[in-house]
Amino acid sequence: MLQSLSIANVVLIERLELTFEAGLGVLTGETGAGKSILLDALGLALGMRAETRLVRHGAKQAVVSATFDLKSDNSLDALLDEHGLAADEDLLILRRVLGADGRSRAFVNDQPVSVTLLKLLGETLVEVHGQFESQRLLSPANHRGLLDSYGGLKGVIGEVSNLWRQWRAAIEAHAQAENEMAAARRDQDFLVHAIGELGDLDPKAGEDQALAAKRTMMMHGEHLIDAMNKALGELNRSDGPEEGLRTVAHRLEQVADKANGRLDEAIATLDRAAIEAAEGQALLEKASSEIDLDPQKLEAVEERLFALRAQARKHNVEVDDLADLLARMQGQLAAVEDGGARLVQLKKAEQDARDAYETAARSLSKSRTKAADQIDKAVGQELAPLKMEKAVFVTCIEEQEEAAWGEHGCDKVIFEVSTNPGSPAGPLNRIASGGELSRFMLALKAVLASSDKIPTIIFDEVDAGIGGAVAAAVGERLSTLSEGAQVLVVTHSPQVASRGAYHWRVSKSGDAGQVRTAIETLTSDARKEELARMLAGAEVTEEARAAADSLLQGVGR
Repeated sequence: MLQSLSIANVVLIERLELTFEAGLGVLTGETGAGKSILLDALGLALGMRAETRLVRHGAKQAVVSATFDLKSDNSLDALLDEHGLAADEDLLILRRVLGADGRSRAFVNDQPVSVTLLKLLGETLVEVHGQFESQRLLSPANHRGLLDSYGGLKGVIGEVSNLWRQWRAAIEAHAQAENEMAAARRDQDFLVHAIGELGDLDPKAGEDQALAAKRTMMMHGEHLIDAMNKALGELNRSDGPEEGLRTVAHRLEQVADKANGRLDEAIATLDRAAIEAAEGQALLEKASSEIDLDPQKLEAVEERLFALRAQARKHNVEVDDLADLLARMQGQLAAVEDGGARLVQLKKAEQDARDAYETAARSLSKSRTKAADQIDKAVGQELAPLKMEKAVFVTCIEEQEEAAWGEHGCDKVIFEVSTNPGSPAGPLNRIASGGELSRFMLALKAVLASSDKIPTIIFDEVDAGIGGAVAAAVGERLSTLSEGAQVLVVTHSPQVASRGAYHWRVSKSGDAGQVRTAIETLTSDARKEELARMLAGAEVTEEARAAADSLLQGVGR
């Protein structure tokens, strides 16, 4: 809900602070007083097009801030989170600064944002009819969503959307498999040759490191054997380390009983050392015997190692990945040789997914047709009291070409009207005149009120060209609409103005050198006087005051 509006240096408004309430608020004033300026200023804060003419003459910049109360509205949470924004104590402040040079800046809760984001937030918070070029209800792009919301089709659309995504996934899987198959067929000769080479080589994971280590040892075999033989010679001497250790241990054992146990640990350690020396000698002998100095075997190891590395370079993989590469190539070749059985399966899965989507989408179309009949009748009932009983509102549902199908089904939805009997229906914004259009919007909005949750709705001169009973009917519907949303209306009709829960008067003052627009909140007496002016014109009579009083009493104001 719009809570307040702050305006500085916009056309004739030098500085203005307004606060708003729930329910129906009306703005009145003589023609040219500046009511449109007020809406232009609000439009700036909502992200509408900025024009330098809006900057007050002599001022460097115009500034407009609109504060919204979000206590009962969480529809913007996801959008705010997505852009790293947050409401401050359930308040959202949209601010626009327009320089005299035409440059503008946008802010949300004092954080700079793009004008595009400001406009997106503004369209979610406020809907304006009759003043701005962009009107949500007039855009055919929104008609399908409005119809679906009215018909309570959210759950059905969710199912259709899910089936649409499954169909898309099946199409992509089939297409990818076809591409892979085509590539495999083009490369079939290469695959056969490569599989033959790798198959003969039969690579194993970890083989590269093992062969490299074996090659290194064989290349240095003579040097290693020479060193090991010399070491064994030292160990095998009659006075070698094992014999020396055992001799020392034996001598200590002969006197151990006289040492009160002090030599026991030393003797045990010497025994272990002798045993370790013997084991070390045995291991050295074993290692020496395993070294192969056969140059043919070295050549075989090198040939295999180099062959593996050559294949790895050829296929641009690591040596250890050659085994996996061979398995993949064998799988690709098998896919080619099996006659495309997998493609057949994927094609069937794609067709099944399409059939499931189409069935659900056509069921959705039937539900939309039913909802369209209901909304057409409801809008027709609203048009009659607005003196448009000959007008016809039609919700057109057309099935689109398959290329245009999507997650919302296969329908194109457009709201059309016929204002004269026998004339063909056409788009709202092309067929209806200004006054008719405002009444169509009011009728449509009254019908959609429970399903189309826009917190603030503004009607600019919805009563243009009407009066008497029709104006009273417009006022009644605006009042009813305000029970579920905040409604603001700019009006010249006393019948409409009398319905307001609160009332402002827009006026202009000053001389040719300095003209200002001002807005005042009217008290009960002032409101009666304003209604009398609207009824009587330039000279307010007692009869006009009595008529104004009758209007207010008639609506309980």
